[in-house]
Amino acid sequence: MITNLTKPLSKKMLMAILVITLGAEIVLYFMRYSYLAGTLYDAIMVSSFFIGWKLQYRLADKVRPRPTKLKLTLQFTSAFLLFFIGSTIINIFSNLAFPAFNKDYNQYVQVYTDPKTTTGGTSPAFFSTIDSVGSDLYNDALAGLEEVWRLGYIILVLIVCKKVFPRHWKTGSRDHFILFALFFTSILFGIDHTLDTVQAWPVRIGAIVTFANMGLLLGLILLWTRNLWVTVIVHSFYDITTTLSWNYYHYAVETFALAAFILHLILLKFVKAEQPPQTIELTN
Repeated sequence: MITNLTKPLSKKMLMAILVITLGAEIVLYFMRYSYLAGTLYDAIMVSSFFIGWKLQYRLADKVRPRPTKLKLTLQFTSAFLLFFIGSTIINIFSNLAFPAFNKDYNQYVQVYTDPKTTTGGTSPAFFSTIDSVGSDLYNDALAGLEEVWRLGYIILVLIVCKKVFPRHWKTGSRDHFILFALFFTSILFGIDHTLDTVQAWPVRIGAIVTFANMGLLLGLILLWTRNLWVTVIVHSFYDITTTLSWNYYHYAVETFALAAFILHLILLKFVKAEQPPQTIELTN
């Protein structure tokens, strides 16, 4: 996999990766000052969808046969359940370790879901609700495309390591390079969640640690599944169900996780049924 990720990049692809990584960082920082920056950030996320189709070929396992739709669905339920359990543990840890961040985050959710701040002005109630729901779902879907950002950064870090440490790259194990890339992108993921707003340092540190752990978990899922789009969908669905839990149904995340678990058990039976029976050869 590492060999595929570090294959030479064309100038156009290198520029595209730089735009969705470093470019996104710069635009995200200016979002605290400008609404236009937010629009540009959305545009970068949308464009990363098309870049992701090219990068997925570097991540996929070309030796194994392409998984069936059944196995892909099973892979998604496995990944979502893993992220749900991991994120629950991370949230419990953050609530205990970073009370300032926890208090600030709860206040943010309360303001975000306050009907007074989400009304559509003079628009009818029906269209105000549609605008609110549509905007939330749109932003949550785009958040999943941050996994293209993660893969782009991993590729850049590995290419830099290959250039800086050529001897060790050729003779030694390369696993620690990808681990370094994974930790690097996770820390950046945590920092990025503090770029668009000005926060006190106790809150900022809590946010960085919390979201860095979330990013590490998503990165592990990306490398485990070797499927960019499964990771993108896991990220998007988790954010969508979180938004639904804020605004409409408090246990939306848990309900979806339960449904994913039930579906996972059903799919396991189908996968086992597809496997040919094992035969035992008797020898004289």
